[in-house]
Amino acid sequence: MRKTILVTGSSRGLGATIAKTLAAQGHNVIINYVQNETLAKQLVNEIGNDLALAIQADITDRAQVDQLIATASTHFGKIDAVVNNALVGFKFDPTSQKSFKDLSWTDYQQQIDGTLKGAFNVTQSVIQQFIQNKSGTILSIGTNLYQNPVVPYHEYTTAKAGLIGFTRNIAAELGQYGINANVVSGGLLKSTDASAVTSDAVFDLIAQTTPLRKVTSPQDVANMVAYLVTDQAKGITGQNFTIDGGLTMN
Repeated sequence: MRKTILVTGSSRGLGATIAKTLAAQGHNVIINYVQNETLAKQLVNEIGNDLALAIQADITDRAQVDQLIATASTHFGKIDAVVNNALVGFKFDPTSQKSFKDLSWTDYQQQIDGTLKGAFNVTQSVIQQFIQNKSGTILSIGTNLYQNPVVPYHEYTTAKAGLIGFTRNIAAELGQYGINANVVSGGLLKSTDASAVTSDAVFDLIAQTTPLRKVTSPQDVANMVAYLVTDQAKGITGQNFTIDGGLTMN
């Protein structure tokens, strides 16, 4: 069954992999970007204009998000699912990561705004049509670092951990309307733009200590997202799925 799915921050990296995976299953995808218009349009061309639409919007700006949702809903008729994937201004570089004593609250606030405020804006903007349709899926991309901080990316991990509380409250309140909300938490992905500066030594260490002896790929995460938007997953809500080859076990 074809669905229409918004993937925030999807012109490149994990978001682009998610968008392509969903389109390969026959879904319509809304490719959201802030600056990378060229990459977003290239992705639309790769997927096909019948399935993909690129829309610029800063997810931390509610007015822009409302316009994004309105434009996408008009184009495709409705939105069935959202994937809160956008990552604002962060690189997984253990050599340049600030220690806690050197961090400022501004560092935290940037990640909280990009992660939690972004998810809040997108979810609240789309939720009324989900309630009216008595169906909808809200997925947010988390991280396994909140369980196992191999590298203490303090501000990033704190913001991502907040997604779990956000998601479980949404799931508890909105389940009565047939709305599902879950988190998909990947390990350090090899590779995305954000992890391109991560050294091979770090990736090798993770692979050696992971039961599957491999580093998580963007495709691994995208496959779980693709399952959770299907009707086969309608009985699942309020969960955090960790996709990291068994490095962390719940």
